Amino acid sequence: MIFLSLALALLIEQQWPLRGGNPVYAGFARHVSRLARGFSAGGGVISWLLAVVPSMLATMVVSWLLHRAGGVFMLVWNVGVLYLALGFRHFSYFYTDIAQALQRGDLARARDLVGEWRGRQAAELDENEVARVAIELGLTYSHRHVFGVIAWFLVLGPAGAIGYRLSALLAARWGDTHDDERPVSGQFARRAYQIIDWIPARLTALGFAAAGDFMGAVECWRDQAADWPEPNHGVVLAAGAGALGVRLGGMLYRENGIEEQRPLLGDGGEAGLDYMQAAIGLIWRALVLWMFLILLATIASRL
Repeated sequence: MIFLSLALALLIEQQWPLRGGNPVYAGFARHVSRLARGFSAGGGVISWLLAVVPSMLATMVVSWLLHRAGGVFMLVWNVGVLYLALGFRHFSYFYTDIAQALQRGDLARARDLVGEWRGRQAAELDENEVARVAIELGLTYSHRHVFGVIAWFLVLGPAGAIGYRLSALLAARWGDTHDDERPVSGQFARRAYQIIDWIPARLTALGFAAAGDFMGAVECWRDQAADWPEPNHGVVLAAGAGALGVRLGGMLYRENGIEEQRPLLGDGGEAGLDYMQAAIGLIWRALVLWMFLILLATIASRL
């Protein structure tokens, strides 16, 4: 049931992906905005709980009822929840468009896409820096939208997938302000997501290591991940950089020549279009590996 649910949800999401502005996500965004305003003074914990826990509880109740009703109903429910929670195509649109722009030599378009994706202007980035940032975003978002969701689905079923996805959305919406003076709701959302994401991030890193240069991934993970500002993403990015043999992180130029200092990850070649293509291949291989292991576990449980 678990393997079949995941396989069907991934196939459906590839054919009919939910766009970022779909009614479900837009409705949730309005809901959490009201919560943030209503509990802006010291209510970070309350607003986060009200945003996440009722949805998880409702999902658990429906899952329990449908489990009693029969396998087909539960399968449809699992696929539906995963379809909402997964988002492989959410980030692949940007990634593919950036790669195609670089392939055409349209650096201006690639810069615009990177700036829109990361929420910060990228007009000063050169071609290698655009590719570097795109790879970083691709690895991070593949974890946040795919591998992390799958990990929690394996633990808690549909409720786990929904809970992880909502916590990631809240961390992005309330916590990723690029400012040390975050509201209370943003501070708690970020901290909660770091806790929830601790094990999934390391499972994703192991998947990247197994799908690429294993020793390179492990060495970069061990030596460099702790330097990244966001610890879990540092694990994912360091392992991904080592698995690919590419350099990520490092200094970037922002508007008016201001330098953005970031830790260096990886010890390989300079990022470029070839490494962008290699990165998407790494993500796919890691996903196939995860699905293969889930299939083996499913077969073993049946024997």
